[in-house]
Amino acid sequence: MNLELILQAILLTADKPLSLEQLESYFLPEERVSRSAIRVALHTLQAACATQSFELQETASGFRLQTRAAFQTWVQRHSEEKPAKYSRAFLETLALIAWRQPITRAEIEAVRGVAVNANVIKTLLEREWVKVLGHKDVPGRPEMLGTTRQFLDYFNLKSLDELPSLLAMKGLDIDQLPLALDSK
Repeated sequence: MNLELILQAILLTADKPLSLEQLESYFLPEERVSRSAIRVALHTLQAACATQSFELQETASGFRLQTRAAFQTWVQRHSEEKPAKYSRAFLETLALIAWRQPITRAEIEAVRGVAVNANVIKTLLEREWVKVLGHKDVPGRPEMLGTTRQFLDYFNLKSLDELPSLLAMKGLDIDQLPLALDSK
């Protein structure tokens, strides 16, 4: 049994990242495939992908095979679905939620200096990048927002610790960022 090829086939056909536990569940007990063997096989698979147009990426939810960013231009040409375009307000709101969570809508508005459009929050919730973590214990009990595992997966992050520091982002001009984020 070539465990690397089996894992590659599973990951190629998966529609979302798969955890070690999920990968282990694909094997029958009599096949005696341990979690540590899966880890070793994934490491070997990752090395084997080094010269390919795709890579093995670990995210918060698990592992997935994906096209390398360097090939995005050509892959998007055959995609029927056009990448979503996000406004500056959308990206600023998402960034504030990611770096300052849990955060309320009023706190976002205080930092940005303008009201947050309800559609921005609605879109973030629909994409499942953001969720309501609870309610702040102040009058009106506003919702406290935070990011989700889907947010981490979409941006290829294992945890929020992988976000660049705010100091590193301070000199970055948001107008220089591409507003079209590819759909994964």
